[in-house]
Amino acid sequence: MLPPRLARRQTTGYQPIMSEDIRHILDRLRRPPDNPVARARRMVEAYVPEHRRGPGWDRHWRELEAYVELPGRWIGGEKSEDDV
Repeated sequence: MLPPRLARRQTTGYQPIMSEDIRHILDRLRRPPDNPVARARRMVEAYVPEHRRGPGWDRHWRELEAYVELPGRWIGGEKSEDDV
């Protein structure tokens, strides 16, 4: 026999209490991002384990996401001679 606390969770009407912050995070994760780079990042990260991601991984993706959101405003500094 289950303890009363766990038995209540087995009923069909049980809903765990969730804070608004957690609900907001979960809603954001369920909704596909509008930014195509953010969508690509999710797909790539599904295949590349965290221990294989090198330094600068997150910065790389954030810069690409920002580049799509702010076209023409590259945050990497001035354009150099070898930039195409």
